[in-house]
Amino acid sequence: MLNNVAVVLLDGVHPFELGVVCEVFGLDRSEQGLPVYDFAVVSAEGPELSTHAGFSVRLEHGLERLEEADLIAIPAGEDYGSREFPEPLLDALRRATARGTRVLSVCSGVFVLGAAGLLDGRRCAGHWRHADELAIRFPRARVERDMLYVDEHPVITSAGSAAGIDSCLHIIRQEHGSEVANALARRMVVPPHRDGGQAQYVERPVPTTRCDTVGEVLVWMERHLDRAVTVEELADRAHMSPRTFARRFQQETGTTPYRWLLRQRVLLAQQLLEGTDETVDSVAGRTGFGNGATLRHHFLRVLGTTPNAYRRTFRGPRPLETAP
Repeated sequence: MLNNVAVVLLDGVHPFELGVVCEVFGLDRSEQGLPVYDFAVVSAEGPELSTHAGFSVRLEHGLERLEEADLIAIPAGEDYGSREFPEPLLDALRRATARGTRVLSVCSGVFVLGAAGLLDGRRCAGHWRHADELAIRFPRARVERDMLYVDEHPVITSAGSAAGIDSCLHIIRQEHGSEVANALARRMVVPPHRDGGQAQYVERPVPTTRCDTVGEVLVWMERHLDRAVTVEELADRAHMSPRTFARRFQQETGTTPYRWLLRQRVLLAQQLLEGTDETVDSVAGRTGFGNGATLRHHFLRVLGTTPNAYRRTFRGPRPLETAP
């Protein structure tokens, strides 16, 4: 049961990401029937810390407060991708996860978890601007570039600022159910975002590179997602051998032709499910999956949900019919 929440601050903390955690877990909304937590803001570097916005904060609690927490949150901060972190904090995080305490990072706070070794062998999310740096600095982490947040119990990582709200509501939903999470979302005037265990994703545009030798092929692939293609065919379009093409494609996009094509097909399927009344089989045909069963297989594998469940959750409001 989640009762005790602590948020850890380092010098240069970003106020918005700190505010997200305080808004969800730090306010008393008991008059509305919402849960109340024993909440504390903890310093990892002395009683007074600066913020990214230019003001300072004074804190009463030190790292000893983490020993009794059920959830430890780490908001984003300035230069977290390149700085070193206090070893006592990293030790406290390791002890916390060892005893089952959940830890949550918001945006660049994920680098603190990585420095503690908590991303090793785990999937993790981070802001798209930090994804490459995160993968290089922590090669044993499995960086999920498209996900708004990842729950690899007891480690929960989220992407940019607003994704921190998503991850916090996910924790509320796990602890107290959808009704409480939705009520809190309404109170905060934000959408609940997730329903049940459904993962959320952001679209990834066609990559741009400084040495874009496969750019024309990427454009062609995106325009012909319904076609079955081979690496040999794509290499021929790029006037390369299949081996050279595969190597250059990996260098310029960070993935393989198959994975890139699969992700773009899934993205198109998401758009069609959100914006049209086409059947799952029709969507499968237009996106190159061939049939509904194949689409469901890849949709579940990539997004963690089925096409029908995704449509129910993310379909926009239907236009009102005009009376005759």
